[in-house]
Amino acid sequence: MKQLTIIADDRVGLLADISYILGRSRINIDSISAGVAGGKAFINLSINDASRATALLKTNNYEVAEADILVVKLPDKPGGLAEISKKLTDANISIQNVAVLAKDNDAVFDAIKVDKIDAARKVLKDYVDFEK
Repeated sequence: MKQLTIIADDRVGLLADISYILGRSRINIDSISAGVAGGKAFINLSINDASRATALLKTNNYEVAEADILVVKLPDKPGGLAEISKKLTDANISIQNVAVLAKDNDAVFDAIKVDKIDAARKVLKDYVDFEK
């Protein structure tokens, strides 16, 4: 899956503008997180049609970075994230970003951006098999 990160000057209506651009082009947002620091907005989107979304946003003068992410399914219990974080650490893989996408019964789905995606996919194979 792809994650798009949009960095823009924070302003009223920013998210409305971005979601309108994507919505009018029938691009669905699978997950979203946003934050503001130092007058800048940082918006992370998970989108299946990332290349088309990136092109649209860039056409509308947004700065967009695209990255591969893993979606992992973990037991929704204390220590679940610690378990996979340890596996990645032991393999010398750095977590660059993590976000909870959804919870379902006794499971939690997290999006994880790492510095070595192929190696992480192998290390976490037991947690990403559901994507197939």
